Amino acid sequence: MHAEKLSISIPASAVDFIEKYRKKYTLKSRSQVIQQALVLLLEQELEAAYREAAGQDDEAFEITVADGLNDEAW
Repeated sequence: MHAEKLSISIPASAVDFIEKYRKKYTLKSRSQVIQQALVLLLEQELEAAYREAAGQDDEAFEITVADGLNDEAW
């Protein structure tokens, strides 16, 4: 995996949390903590997109649902 170096500024309380989390879950680096957090954020975004897509009706598809079926088929 190609990694890029990134410099960020965050509050000391966030750094403390990251360090405590890293130690608790025996992660090798703070970067791994941030990577795990980003994975969760990406999953949340995908879940929201799927929920939105599931709520949308595609009229073009709905018209074709019964294609090829007639009353005699049932």
